[in-house]
Amino acid sequence: MVRYNAVEDPLCYPGTHVLRNKADIEDQDLLDEFEQLMFDSRAGETLPDGELDFAHYRALHRHFFQDVYDWAGETRTIRTGKGENWFCYPEYIQNEADRLFAALAARGYLAAAADKDAFAQEAAWFLGEINAIHPFREGNGRIQLVFLTMLTRNAGYRLDDRKLRPKPFLEAMILSFSGNLAPLTAEIRRML
Repeated sequence: MVRYNAVEDPLCYPGTHVLRNKADIEDQDLLDEFEQLMFDSRAGETLPDGELDFAHYRALHRHFFQDVYDWAGETRTIRTGKGENWFCYPEYIQNEADRLFAALAARGYLAAAADKDAFAQEAAWFLGEINAIHPFREGNGRIQLVFLTMLTRNAGYRLDDRKLRPKPFLEAMILSFSGNLAPLTAEIRRML
């Protein structure tokens, strides 16, 4: 597993890359289990209402991670990356998110896509962009999939998450970082 790169992260326990958390778990594997358990427990609840904008996106993060992190729903304040890729610097997150969500609104939240192929292509564009912004310190991928599900329903389709192939999907997300959206489009399309 590729770990995140971070610059002096005050959210981590001293001398580790483990994020401070409400359960005070300092072991990464145990934190991963706890985080997923809390995420899954919140998944059965009614999701926050919103306008499919960045405020709504942050509210979703808050909903799913409120039991784990004090900063759930807040944009990150440190520079971070994964592998060779650095995500949007924190001082630009709000502006970039505002730009992206305005473009999403201008595209009718993808509901105007002509068919499933067009929707998958537009959804890949959005996921690639929001992933590059990477607004949160942790939990970005899961919130991306929750929001994708919402966009899919809004467009009149259904996303079958049982068809999600984690490894190819992750590889497609990585390729989207450099502008290659074809693999991500294909992964989304096969889930519709």
